[in-house]
Amino acid sequence: MPPDQYDLTNISLERLRLRRSAKWTSFPPDVLPAFVAEMDFPLAGPVKQALIEAIELDDTGYANAPDSGLADAFADFAFRNWNWRVDPGQVTATSDVVGGLRALLDLVTGPLEGVVINPPVYFPFFSIVPEVGSELIEVPLREDGGLDLPAVENAFREGARAMILCSPHNPAGTVPSRSELERIAEVAAEYDAWVLADEIHAPLTLPGAEHVPFLEVSDAARECGICVTSASKAFNIAGLGCAVIVTASERAARIVSRLPAGATHPGHLGVIASIAAFREGENWLREVLGQLDANRRILAGLLAEHLPAAKYRAPAAGYLAWVDARETGLGPDPSIPILDEARVAVSSGPGFGRSGAGYFRLNIGTSPDLIEAAVRSIAEIA
Repeated sequence: MPPDQYDLTNISLERLRLRRSAKWTSFPPDVLPAFVAEMDFPLAGPVKQALIEAIELDDTGYANAPDSGLADAFADFAFRNWNWRVDPGQVTATSDVVGGLRALLDLVTGPLEGVVINPPVYFPFFSIVPEVGSELIEVPLREDGGLDLPAVENAFREGARAMILCSPHNPAGTVPSRSELERIAEVAAEYDAWVLADEIHAPLTLPGAEHVPFLEVSDAARECGICVTSASKAFNIAGLGCAVIVTASERAARIVSRLPAGATHPGHLGVIASIAAFREGENWLREVLGQLDANRRILAGLLAEHLPAAKYRAPAAGYLAWVDARETGLGPDPSIPILDEARVAVSSGPGFGRSGAGYFRLNIGTSPDLIEAAVRSIAEIA
């Protein structure tokens, strides 16, 4: 097989079960795991090679992120993929996206001030907001998965000081449009609020959709916005501990400059792998996007054939399928019977907020055969 091609369909379950990550060690061996956001594909060759070289050099000490080339590598990647001109001087390394968001919340909100989230949404958001003493303001997505802009504006009008914008959205898989992002920036600026944009799934935007970086849409967005993103989800290196915080104004950069030292301390191997991913991983990423595009269509066909009572809108980005199982008879949290009876581990819909009742999230970042095995097992109990 040519060096720039990878076998993304013939994935050995036996080999996967040798992994020691959370996905493959959290459940007994008779359970097929399809929950946590971790892909089963082989690593990108340049990423693997960079890590091998580091290990061969016994190079496992502390990261020197400011002098590593990480900021330049990300800026070049952002320009090639989104025509986004990032100033490397406004890129700061952090250990992971959730940790970066939590540290930023400490700086942009005060006690009991409101922070907007859009459930059903990535479940750590429900904990990091109260951890900093702020108040959760839930503005649920519309039924079609879009942002409820009037409700967001109303939350800012009533005093919310920040919004965590999940773009692309997890678990809905939707990608906000430029006009939606422009409007969010306008109202945030009008009410002197901050928008913390979690764009970790941006490199996984699939054919037919376009990711628009929040900081690219307007001057208002640059003044009120801070982006936190990473190579971790797109290149399957979450365990290595590296993300970036990006700003595009002096006002936002001053906020980031106040972060405590512990919030700007990524893992050394994470920095090495991220640089390789951003600089040399795009051929691999194109192949992965092609497979995910196929997988979302394969899942649609499998559900139609084996679980027709379920409703499913194919994700516009990412490898996480948000499945509406409210008419399948699997109850308010389908993940429970799916695990207990079908022996498939999926993510709990209610774990993403009250509006997730009756849903489950299925990871399709794997081979078509394993997707089929999961759907067939679930269909047997529905």
